[in-house]
Amino acid sequence: MKVQDFKLERFFAKYEFKTPYLLCCSDCESFSVQEILELEGEGSFAKFHNLWLGYTESTGSPELQRHIAMQYENIKESDVLVTSGAEEAIFIFMNVALQRGDHVIVQYPCYQSLLEVARAIGCEVTRWEMKEENNWEPDMEFLAANIKDNTRAIIINSPHNPTGYLITQEQMEYILNLAGSRDILVFSDEVYRSLEYNQADRVDAACDRYENAVSLGVMSKTYGLAGLRIGWVATRNTGIYKKMAAFKDYTSICNSAPSEFLAALALKHGDYLARRNLNIIKDNLNLLDGFFSEFAHLFVWHRPKAGPIAFPGIRWNQDVEDFCIDLIESKGVLLLPGNYYDYGNRNFRIGYGRKNMSEGLEKLVEYVREKI
Repeated sequence: MKVQDFKLERFFAKYEFKTPYLLCCSDCESFSVQEILELEGEGSFAKFHNLWLGYTESTGSPELQRHIAMQYENIKESDVLVTSGAEEAIFIFMNVALQRGDHVIVQYPCYQSLLEVARAIGCEVTRWEMKEENNWEPDMEFLAANIKDNTRAIIINSPHNPTGYLITQEQMEYILNLAGSRDILVFSDEVYRSLEYNQADRVDAACDRYENAVSLGVMSKTYGLAGLRIGWVATRNTGIYKKMAAFKDYTSICNSAPSEFLAALALKHGDYLARRNLNIIKDNLNLLDGFFSEFAHLFVWHRPKAGPIAFPGIRWNQDVEDFCIDLIESKGVLLLPGNYYDYGNRNFRIGYGRKNMSEGLEKLVEYVREKI
């Protein structure tokens, strides 16, 4: 397999740790080890200090599996496979579920690995494109019309990266029923679940509603704990689960013991962590609403419904990457050009899940007033 360079990650490798104001982060405000341990009190410090640093169970510690399973309705501990972040889970699923000649349909734009790994395997890939002029609403008729005899999987992502679109329960049921009628796998990227601005809008996890669905989760996004490098899949498809667990023997084999300990502890208090980050998101989103209202003549703004990122567009005649690079050089502010999603040259990703977002926004305002 020859996988193309991960454009987005190469862009961040160049700029993320050299640019003062990060205004495109996909994760939320993080926590220190001390803050996580303090959620349980003094006893947790002793447990962490005495943690045995040997190998861990390859499918994940039972305690962590239990806390992950509690986030779902119909998932048992044995249905959870813990991975090294979400990326490993995506890579493993694609390699065990797909083979050359299979057809997959991928909600688009998307995180590159959701499309690229399948393409590198030799799959035929159809982009199920969401369009800005339709408020990023996915076209269900397009999905149904593009299913083929060799369609093996439908890849979905909601809350969506990078648009912040949130599919409805009705849309989810349509997708799962369509897949079920043809025995098609559904891989559902749900890493921003629990960051819906209105909790009533939260959609059931795909794995809870369809036995051939694989739901993806991670500690990095909703909980802001990217440094733990802990992700997971949950599925009731025992065949896919066993194949993924076996393939993991050729990737990470097992996870970090300290990371699993801290992830399990964090998930015990997951509602608190998510609520803290959701409050940050809502405060920052109000600031962005004001910015995009003031400069509505310059930017296209479709207010997202969930998550810490959105995908606005520029109205003036300039390539969006040129705008973003000049913004870095002029004001030290990092936005992510939409061409790194292979999605034209007008949109950019903006992130608002961190406490210091307002600092970068102030610099962006300065830039717009001075240069545009």
